[in-house]
Amino acid sequence: MKLQPPPICAVHPVDTVFAPRQAKLFDATLPRSLEQCRVTGRFDAFRLNWKPGMPNRPHIFWDSDVAKVLEGVAYALMLEPDHPGLAEELDRAVDLILSSQQPDGYLNSYFSGVEPEHRWCNLYNWHELYCAGHLIEAAVAHYKATGNRKFLDGLRRYADLIAREFGPGENQRKGYPGHEELELALCKLADATGDPKYLELARFFLDRRGTEPNYFLEEAKRFPTDAHPSNMINRQAHQPVREQRDAVGHAVRALYLYIGMVDVADATGDSSLLEAAERLFESVAERRMYLTGGVGSTPIGEAFTEDWNLPNDTSYAESCASMALVLLAVRLYNLTGKNRYADVLEQTLYNGALSGISLSGDRYFYANLLEVSDAGFFHGNTLRERQPWFGCSCCPTSFCRFLPQIGSFLWSAGNGTFRLNIPAANIFESGGVRIRVGGDYPYGNVIPVTIEKGGSFRLALRIPGWCRNWSLSCNGEPVNLQPEEGTISIERDWNDGDQLRLELEMPVEPVYAHPKVAADAGRFALMRGPLVYALESVDNPASPVRIAADSGQEFRLVSVPGLPGVTGIAGACAIDPEPESDALYRRGRENGQPREAEFLAIPYALWQNRGPSEMSVWIRKR
Repeated sequence: MKLQPPPICAVHPVDTVFAPRQAKLFDATLPRSLEQCRVTGRFDAFRLNWKPGMPNRPHIFWDSDVAKVLEGVAYALMLEPDHPGLAEELDRAVDLILSSQQPDGYLNSYFSGVEPEHRWCNLYNWHELYCAGHLIEAAVAHYKATGNRKFLDGLRRYADLIAREFGPGENQRKGYPGHEELELALCKLADATGDPKYLELARFFLDRRGTEPNYFLEEAKRFPTDAHPSNMINRQAHQPVREQRDAVGHAVRALYLYIGMVDVADATGDSSLLEAAERLFESVAERRMYLTGGVGSTPIGEAFTEDWNLPNDTSYAESCASMALVLLAVRLYNLTGKNRYADVLEQTLYNGALSGISLSGDRYFYANLLEVSDAGFFHGNTLRERQPWFGCSCCPTSFCRFLPQIGSFLWSAGNGTFRLNIPAANIFESGGVRIRVGGDYPYGNVIPVTIEKGGSFRLALRIPGWCRNWSLSCNGEPVNLQPEEGTISIERDWNDGDQLRLELEMPVEPVYAHPKVAADAGRFALMRGPLVYALESVDNPASPVRIAADSGQEFRLVSVPGLPGVTGIAGACAIDPEPESDALYRRGRENGQPREAEFLAIPYALWQNRGPSEMSVWIRKR
């Protein structure tokens, strides 16, 4: 049964994980990102007055940064319509952007202000259509938040120009985005305007990708690019999308492509497109995804590599990619109802996505490694400390629009059904119904659900795939129903004050990687519920890479110094003896015995919030 995410304003997290993140959205994430857009010249680029020799030369992807921040501001206004200054800030930015729109509808600060002669010349490398997609998403969000059509109408003019420029017609370009994103944005525009033309354009971009003659190779004959048959994979242009079987190339590009495929399939009923998207999702989740939900195992091209190739200390796992995986999993879960997608959604959301932003809401990881040591090798943005900003600031700005959406991931609705996907404490309101979810999930395993305003509807509760044993009662009476696709559904006339109590067995469990994952051989990780745990040096008597433990021991739940309200995992371990010399290699037996000690593991997403440190998710087996 197809369901939909509820409006952002319908769900208010009140838990200890998501609610503080959303509070920081208003206090830190949005204000700091808006300020960065000002001081770096990203807003000023839309004034189209930059000249050589001036500071802050505009960049081909800057429009996307501004758009994502504004999309986040619009979503934030849906959560708090009266938040001081936000509406005015958004309105000023929209007016500035629209002031740069060209008479034919074209809207791009770089190609209007710096290289106007190079419109549509290099789709392979330049982010022209990618920026258009993010601006469209921002415009749709602005319209939904304010009811004002000026931004939407402006971007509709731009989309109309793109639809005239690209398509199957004799005088139209047969190209498609080098960095996917516009495809899913066009689906949103079609939905907001009711005009199927934008949906057809999205379908055109998908259908043309990877076909012969290859557009990017033909483009390179007309304009100098580095497009070559050997690097089509990094643009997902090596095969038609319906023939692709493996997730390859740039991870964020790939996942945005898959989202576009799902959105077009959903809107058109295209089963072959949906089947291809599901197949590619399985390639990601079954063979190319880190335990944390991180994806993209190499910094070279920020890309997927091969099955089972998941190095921990040289990984990439870009924050944008984990957020995109959440958005893909949400769509597939709502469209198919398969619990598999909800499991990946939950695991990625709590671990790989939230690890990219500090608890303070204003520092970021671009790449999310699973092992950091003083001897580690770091490449590009694979830094061991979160940063306040990046020259390529896609990840900080993505959090601006991701954090306010979190509530909409917790529930799905439609056809008289309200489904609780992730039982974090929240207040849900829809159609006169109000439901309060309590408890301390994901640390606590008891989830009380109170019907504060009732009615006649089906209430569906998801049982996570990791949970082996559970119990459910309604008004104190056991509910003896079996889950279907991981979901228990109760349909009745609900009275005000009706109460359910869901209890999920949540032991600490060691996790082992497939034997083909060489990086994790002889190692295990710890999970409790949806949370992946990691050893951080600030809590432990030695560097995490020197710690070994018995995976079969009884682990203890403990509090974590410096992280109030967080449940850690403690256990016995052994620490390698100190070497007798600094020799790189030594012959013979190691002198000394391992030192007995105790380790403390914390949720992976929370590491590096208490100063610089070393970290490891995977623990050597003793």
